[in-house]
Amino acid sequence: MKESKIIRKKKEKPKYNLWQNSAYMISLAWKEREKKVLVLALLSAIFVVATDLVNLYISPSILSAVERRVSMPELLATILLFVGLLMLCSAVSRYLNINLSPGRIQVRMALIAALNRKMATTSYPNVTDEQFRKLCTKAGEATDGNSQSTEAIWNTLTNLLKNVLGFVIYMLLLFSVDIWMVLVIMVTAVIGYVVNKHLYDYEYRHREELAEYEKQVLYIRRNAEDISAGKDIRLFGMRPWFEKVRTKAMQALVAFYKRANRAYRWAKIADLILTFLRNGVAYAYLLRFVLGQGLSASEFLLYFTAVGGFAQWITRMLNDMTILYKQSLDISTVRECLEYPEVFDLEGGEPLKADPNGSYEIRLEDVSFCYPESENNILEHINLTLHPGEKLAVVGLNGAGKTTLVKVLCGFYDPTRGRVLLNGRDIREYNRRDYYRLFSAVFQDFSLLAATIAVNVAQSEDGIDMVRVRECAKKAGLLQKIESLPAGFETCLNRQIYDEAISLSGGETQRLMLARALYKDAPVLLLDEPTAALDPIAESELYQKYSEMTEGRTSIYISHRLASTRFCDRIIFLEKNHITEEGTHEELLALGGRYAQLYEIQSKYYREEADSDEA
Repeated sequence: MKESKIIRKKKEKPKYNLWQNSAYMISLAWKEREKKVLVLALLSAIFVVATDLVNLYISPSILSAVERRVSMPELLATILLFVGLLMLCSAVSRYLNINLSPGRIQVRMALIAALNRKMATTSYPNVTDEQFRKLCTKAGEATDGNSQSTEAIWNTLTNLLKNVLGFVIYMLLLFSVDIWMVLVIMVTAVIGYVVNKHLYDYEYRHREELAEYEKQVLYIRRNAEDISAGKDIRLFGMRPWFEKVRTKAMQALVAFYKRANRAYRWAKIADLILTFLRNGVAYAYLLRFVLGQGLSASEFLLYFTAVGGFAQWITRMLNDMTILYKQSLDISTVRECLEYPEVFDLEGGEPLKADPNGSYEIRLEDVSFCYPESENNILEHINLTLHPGEKLAVVGLNGAGKTTLVKVLCGFYDPTRGRVLLNGRDIREYNRRDYYRLFSAVFQDFSLLAATIAVNVAQSEDGIDMVRVRECAKKAGLLQKIESLPAGFETCLNRQIYDEAISLSGGETQRLMLARALYKDAPVLLLDEPTAALDPIAESELYQKYSEMTEGRTSIYISHRLASTRFCDRIIFLEKNHITEEGTHEELLALGGRYAQLYEIQSKYYREEADSDEA
């Protein structure tokens, strides 16, 4: 199987750099009153370096004591001193490590809470913005666990601080021997790091290619194991195809790892050569000092051990910088998501109080609308007035722009051209969240909370008015069903969360949505094809129920089944992005236009279906 051609887009430069993101996380810890994260990180770095220094000096010190022929008690005292220091440093380091996690988790939780607020309260156009959605996905991945960048960065910063301290201390120690030896060690360590990083990063540089192969293998595995695909695999004899595709994908994956392993072998060879060169130079310098200046065996051991440690501090420090850079990219993504520009001014604008008994006129004035990713208008030159207390039906075929029209009317989108007026004033003058409170809606894609029936009706955990919840359920025709349940209104929904949860039928769920809409008691009720999954008769009956429950209230009904909205005061028919017909059901039938034609087609279909059922 040939290697897939991966199209690589030019990556945009991240908005924030490594140091800005590190400072952001430090300031966040400070803001969240988790200053102990910073203090513990500093102490942890200090004690790790202290432990390393004790290990560095323990053998040379004991050897020096032997060379000086000290007494046995003094030798034992030296050994016990270093053992005690090691035990103390290890115990403190252990204690610090145990207490590091809670604060770091809390800082990550603060980011998760901020992301949740952003996604739950952002301007509606952002919800459908592909760039924002991608940022949200990546930000969610970056905060999804202890090993992710938003928490792992503390380990990296601690390690970086530790390695910088160790580098400085060891450099000062080796400077006392010879500056040129220090420079040689630094140069060989940096060269080794650069070479190894380039070779060991083979997978990272080709991660898109690797992801493509792994995606193909995973696709085959998932579909081959998918029970729902079992009938298709057997009926259409798809097993040979699955095996062929899997074989090709696995061959490509194995070939990739063979190339990667070749790179890793060269990395090991380069590391071996540079280590030999570094140690050879160190031996040469130190032997010269032994022969020329009488360097003792203990001092030789100390400095030679320090040479290896010094090289490790450099390599680790550079490696930490690389890890920190990668983590910084994730944190930059989180910050860009949190700071994604809002389309609407959700905090400003004139306050607006939603009075259930208020009189509100909403007018669309020469409204056109085009989605950002589209070149064609979904709506064109729409002029429409929704009168107080009116029942308005918006009908038309799929794709006619019905839902888009209502989204513009509700303020989810601002018109590309024209204005939406509330009692004669542009809705952009009002606080957008206050404007949303004018509407109570039941959408086709509604949401059921993993909570009790009472919470689903009230859409809140706190301050639930149970008398009102019961009254709304009764009006919606769901009270009898709820009272038949052992836990009544405390019955849980969503079995993915609660084992004891129940599932409501389609019609019962619709009535629950009506109860929820009634509980909000907003001035305007909106129904956006919530009954599309029901049969025509059940839909008509439920729409009649909605009509009875909202008598005297301004209501908007969207449907592609023309018979369901005959009770409305006015019907507008959308076609090709325009309002092409308008009037009552009887007036539109008498007009003999597209509404009448489609109504006849649908009526004939339903009559034939009914006759077939009777037969």
